[in-house]
Parts: sequence; C-alpha cells; structure tokens
Amino acid sequence: MDVRVDWRASLALVGTVLKYLSVAFVLPAGVAVYYSESVLPFVAAASVAAVVGLGLERLGDGELGGREAFLMVALSWFGVGIVGAVPFVVAGDGVIASPINALFESTSGITTTGATVVQDFETHSRSVLMWRQLIQWLGGLGILVVATAVLSELSVGGAQLMETESQTQAVHKLTPRIEETARLIVRLYVALTVAQTTLLYSLHVVGLAPRMTLYNAVAHAFTSISTSGFSPEARSIEAFEPVVQWAMIPGMFVGATSFVLIYYLTRGDISRLRRSEEFRLYVVILSAFIVTAAAILVSEATYSSFGENVRHAVFNVTSIITTTGYASTDFNAWSSAVKHLLFLCMFFGGMAGSTTCSIKTVRWLIVAKGFRRDLYKAVHPDAVRPLRLSGSVVEEETVRDIYAFVLISLIFFFALTVFVAVDSARAGVGIDEFEAMSASAATFFNIGPAFGVAGPMGSYHAFSDATKAAMITMMWVGRIEIIPVLVILTPAYWRS
Repeated sequence: MDVRVDWRASLALVGTVLKYLSVAFVLPAGVAVYYSESVLPFVAAASVAAVVGLGLERLGDGELGGREAFLMVALSWFGVGIVGAVPFVVAGDGVIASPINALFESTSGITTTGATVVQDFETHSRSVLMWRQLIQWLGGLGILVVATAVLSELSVGGAQLMETESQTQAVHKLTPRIEETARLIVRLYVALTVAQTTLLYSLHVVGLAPRMTLYNAVAHAFTSISTSGFSPEARSIEAFEPVVQWAMIPGMFVGATSFVLIYYLTRGDISRLRRSEEFRLYVVILSAFIVTAAAILVSEATYSSFGENVRHAVFNVTSIITTTGYASTDFNAWSSAVKHLLFLCMFFGGMAGSTTCSIKTVRWLIVAKGFRRDLYKAVHPDAVRPLRLSGSVVEEETVRDIYAFVLISLIFFFALTVFVAVDSARAGVGIDEFEAMSASAATFFNIGPAFGVAGPMGSYHAFSDATKAAMITMMWVGRIEIIPVLVILTPAYWRS
C-alpha cells in the first residue's frame, strides 16, 4: 500500500511532546522531596518520557501537513496518557496501582475529565496527588494550543468558528508563527493560574480558609483554570469553607471562556466581548440553569437557608456547564428534578478556544440559527439567507460540519450508554439507566462526576475493567473533538 501520510513526522512531533513532558515531573518530584516522600515514581516516569520522546524525535523532521496533524493530535493525547500513568503504577499505592486504573486516572487527567477511580485518598502521597492535579493543568494547556494552532486550521467540527467568534481572520495570525501563538497562550494560562492561586491562598492568609494551604491553593488553581475537577480532597470543594467555593467560581468561568477573547480583553479591546454572540449565549445558558436550579432547591428547602441553596446552585451548575466537575455538596442527594437539570448541563460546555469540553456553545448557537433559518425557508423557499455569527457569514460547509459533529457526538454518547448499561449488568454493578447515561455523558463529554456510584463523592472504581477501557477510549475521543480519531481510521486517509 502506498502510504500518503508522513507518519514519521507525526511521531517525531509526538516525541517532542513526550520529551518536554519529562520536565513536568520536576514539580511533583520537588513536592516529594519537601514532604520526604519517594521521588522514584517521577524519576521513572521522566526517564520513560525522555527516552521514548528522544527516540521518536529521531524518526524524522518532515513537514507537518493536515494529514500528519490529525495523527499527531490523536497520538499525543494517547501517549501522554500512558506516560502519565507511570507514577501511579510505580508508587504502588491504592487502587490506582492497577494498570487499568492508573491509565483511567491518567487519561481522565490529561483529557481534563476529572472522573476518578480513587477512593482511598489518604493512602496516596502528596506528591502523587500533586501529579494528579498537574496532569490536568497540562491537558488544559495542551488543548488550548492544539485548538488554536491545529484543530481550527483543520476545520474540525466547526472549530474554525473560534476565529470568527473572536473577530479575527485566523487565530494563528495573532502572531506570525504558531510557536509564538503557543507562547502567548502559555503566558496567559500561567498568569490566570497564578491569579487563581493567589486568590485562594490569600483566603488562608487572612484566616477565612484555614484548610486552603499553599499546597491546596496550587492544586485547585491547576484544576479550575483547566476546567478539570480533580481535588486532593476526598470531598472535593465541600471540604472547604463557603468563601472558597465562591472564589473558585470565577476560575471555572474564565477557564471556559475563549482564551482568544481573553487575550483581546487584556489588550483593552472590550468591543470584541460586546460583539461576541457566543459569549452572550454562554452567559445566558449558564444564568438560566443557575436560576432554575436555585429556584428548585429553594422551593424544596433542600438546605436550611436561602443563601446556601443559591451557593450550591451557582457552584455546581457552573462546575458542570464548564465541564470542571467540582462539587460543593453531594448533589446525588438532590431531587430528581435538579439531577436531571444537571444532566442536561453536561451537553453544553463553554466557548470554543477554551479549556472546556462537551459540544460547546458555539455549535449549539449555529444549530439554533440553522434551524431558525430552515423554518424561515420553509415559508419562503426562494429566499437567500446566509447564516451569520457575530456579523460574519458562516460558510455552508461549516454549518454542515457542525450538524455532523453534534449528531456524531450524540451517537457516540448513546453507544457508550448502551455498552455501560449492558456490561454493568453483566458485571453485577448496580446502576440504573439514568446512572448509565450520566456516567457515559460525564466521561465522553469530559465532565467528571456523574450520578449513582460515580457521583461527586463516589468514584468509577466499581465499574468493570471492560467499561473502564471503553470510558478511557471515549475520554480520549471526546477530548480531541472526535474527528481526528475517525479520520485516521479511514482507508482514504492513508491512501488517497
């Protein structure tokens, strides 16, 4: 077969990613030294990353075209997930010492899902838990770079609309080269992480949050800006004071906002915010779900005070819609009405060009506009009515891409639901249909916690290895926007 893909160039760039990943193990190793814990898990993982990365880099330095980019994106996330599991296995503590559980935890981290199999937090060292936080931060940064530099250029499921929504001709033209664009994103991402860390730790310094130590402030800043959701605390954000919960909300909101839009805001260009239809819809959807959830909680007197009901509604709705996956309380205990409302939140996500997952607001906006146009044309069949987004015309091919992406996403979700339900029944895992649906949505759309055994204070440990393997695959597929994986599975990709 005459292969038309320069797979060596793709693997070489994957090698570069793994090579630089080895540097990331310095932080958890430093934490291990500070707390007198073993550095072996991180030395071993760094060695694997460096050796494999340098080996792959030697395969070649060919030009990275569109085909090669699809392969690079898919393999990078897969490779980092495998290397990220090494510290868990080498440490040998708790349930994540098992290879399948370690891979689940690592994949959940790098895809910023936040679904966990950990039940025994107290058995794990601070350094291992910090690596668990850091890998999510790296995943959030990685998807930002890939989304702005690769997926938007490949027109993956309408990802190019990130450019239109930000009122730019091309995201990569923010600066002359992709490398400079990446540096810009890194600086902004780091700055927001530092700001969130400072905010959280200041609450500890002034005595408002005794448990929010510097360690916890850094750990939770990592997973709020990246809209991930892991916490070194078994009870998630419920373990902290209400003021901490309020302080976490801005980080989640910003993390799910387009970083291209944030970049222009830092330059003082507020007009882009006003013109952004996607941002307005994102705020409207978030507000509508918060108000509805709060109204139900208050009417049902779920908590003793009005303020407590509102706080939990604001925090948990924001957490789910931004696909962060934190929890300020065990919403498993909420009424069926509110739980189904939260389940619906899983299908939205934040803005394109952010760290958020799920279908994303811009796609729903195009679907809604397209449906409204179809209704208009049913009455006026000869009308020519181009679809516009923030004043710019959206190409018909892009509209079709988005319709297809949404449809494929829902098909994958239902397929995973069927598999989880059937395999759980076979394995004797006691879940009902709604719990199977929520676990499938939470993993495929990279949300994190679900309902039932996989609720916010539970874990995915109860599921069989087969179900965990399916969820690992779907976390990977969902995080990189489905299309790159489907493309590389087609014969035409390799031959034509």
